[in-house]
Amino acid sequence: MTRLAIFDYGAGNLHSLVKAISTDDRVISIETDLRTAMKADLLVLPGVGAFGAAANGMRNAQADLGSALGDGLPCLGICLGMQLLFDASEESPGRGIGFIPGKVTRLRTSKVPHMGWNDVEWRGTGDGEARAIRNGQAASTLDTAYFANAYVCEPDVESPVLAWTTHEDAKFASVVRSANTVGVQFHPEKSSRTGRVFLNAVIEDLIQCR
Repeated sequence: MTRLAIFDYGAGNLHSLVKAISTDDRVISIETDLRTAMKADLLVLPGVGAFGAAANGMRNAQADLGSALGDGLPCLGICLGMQLLFDASEESPGRGIGFIPGKVTRLRTSKVPHMGWNDVEWRGTGDGEARAIRNGQAASTLDTAYFANAYVCEPDVESPVLAWTTHEDAKFASVVRSANTVGVQFHPEKSSRTGRVFLNAVIEDLIQCR
């Protein structure tokens, strides 16, 4: 059995996420202690809440988590969970994990937050990390996804970015990857069947890559 842990920073209902990733060969737990969550085969950082509060909730174990991610711990960050992989956010004070160098900034568009369906614009698949996602039929089945975000990630370099999304005149990273950690700015668990297929394909790819 594969053990998946969702780290709960006390931000909201995780029912839809648990339902989307539940299979007969997985044991899923919701953990409020980050170090306990890190003992699972894959860690999920969910996508509901405020950056500062979530960062504070993992403050005492951030350094350990950064080291574990560097050592190859499979991790999936969704929306806010992706943003927490970066250094800091304009949304509120607090330090992110800093696993992917860069910052999180507010969308500079007339309509904020960015709500609803939008395109996922995949980059080329020349590197192994991109191929790992596409080999699981994840990228090829996901052209659009459901977004609900007022803030976006700005990596210091483009190399971690696997896909972009454009909202009005703002282009931002919608899928990033470093080592065995993937972040998605959208909500795959709310992106219909294709989103759930993508979500589970990424999880399987990450576990197999460890």
